[in-house]
Amino acid sequence: MIGTLGRAFKSADLRKRLLFMLGVLVVVRLGSLIPIPGVNTGYFSSILDNLGDGNLSYLNAFTGGSFERLSLFALGITPYITSSIIVQLLTIAIPKLEEMQREGEDGRKKMERITRYITLGLAIAESVAMAVGFGRQGLIAGYETMSMGHYVMAIIIVIIALIVGATALMWLGEQITDKGVGNGISIILLFNIIAGVPADFAGLFEQFIKGQGAGQAIGAIAIIAGVCVGMILIVIILSDAERRIPVQYSQKVVGRRVFGGQSSHIPLKVNTAGVMPVIFASSIMQFPVIIAQLITRSQPEWTKYLTPSFWFNTDHWIYTVGLAAYVGLIIAFAYFYTSITFNPIEIADNLKRSGGVVPGVTPGKSTSDYLQSIINKIVIVGAIGIAIVAVIPMVFSGIFGANVSFGGTSLIIIVGVILETLKQMEAMMRNKNYRGFLSDEN
Repeated sequence: MIGTLGRAFKSADLRKRLLFMLGVLVVVRLGSLIPIPGVNTGYFSSILDNLGDGNLSYLNAFTGGSFERLSLFALGITPYITSSIIVQLLTIAIPKLEEMQREGEDGRKKMERITRYITLGLAIAESVAMAVGFGRQGLIAGYETMSMGHYVMAIIIVIIALIVGATALMWLGEQITDKGVGNGISIILLFNIIAGVPADFAGLFEQFIKGQGAGQAIGAIAIIAGVCVGMILIVIILSDAERRIPVQYSQKVVGRRVFGGQSSHIPLKVNTAGVMPVIFASSIMQFPVIIAQLITRSQPEWTKYLTPSFWFNTDHWIYTVGLAAYVGLIIAFAYFYTSITFNPIEIADNLKRSGGVVPGVTPGKSTSDYLQSIINKIVIVGAIGIAIVAVIPMVFSGIFGANVSFGGTSLIIIVGVILETLKQMEAMMRNKNYRGFLSDEN
């Protein structure tokens, strides 16, 4: 990683892109610290504390703490992520979108435009719900003495600020994608998550290390480091692991020249869905809990079965039953998301047209069935792997009380985004060297 960054800064073009990306991220961080005018952020933070760490900690982590402070970027890029998921799901139900997805660059731009519109709609809906829902609960400072006109104006200001912040983050993410390195939305998400890591480790230090004896402190450090390193290794293995299906291409004779005849392979990633199953499962588990708590202003008993902060509690093991539903949702969404992104029929048809065959498998439907059976077997491995990574922090949180926003979901995102960004940087450097080689030859 360090070597790749060192080589990247030696390239003028990559250095310019990296510095641009860093500049945008500084703007993102500054926006996360700017409070919305007229908002009592202290009272809003106390409301979130009453809802429980397990329900909204992932959202606060995704926004770099902006959600809890209710700053300009309080909504973060969650509206964009949600809209992207919605568009991907709609491609199954709407043939027009599926055709658009296959149109190459033009289709991609149309899909991005649709995603932007849905993002704006979600930002408006979430801003209105947040401002109106919390307005008279103390979100608006001094609302008790305000006239109705001033109160409505304060609500409008909050709504406009949240919408502007969400759309600005979306635009900044697109600028990083075009003029920086990597996927801009993923980079911003990574940056927001990393922003909360120092506070999490400081909390762990205060809770388990400070004031302890030398032996206990060393043991705590070893356990924390071992858990973090182990989780990182699992995520790296899942990110790079793949099942390679061998492919043999037939020979074609054109004149006196022979084409084809080479061997290749189809790489099938074990973790085809990435972190999406965890995000889907967390959202579904937490949505009814948040709604119930907002309505009742207290936590009903049944919601504790769906709240990760109550799992693995040594005094109330019964709540851990909800973990089965969580893991089941992760596995189900892993298969669902893979079915969207992986099309064995299309791959089999492409192989047949190009003269490629999987050894021992008849071209056409038999090949698609074979690929589908393979993907069904490896998806379960990837799903169980990311479920383990997501659950490990919950185990330590329940048994030892180590409450941190830096969970398994965050770690999967961090490692995945870093690996993909480094791969893109290496590809850009190879491409630059290749162009330079051709220029020298000419």
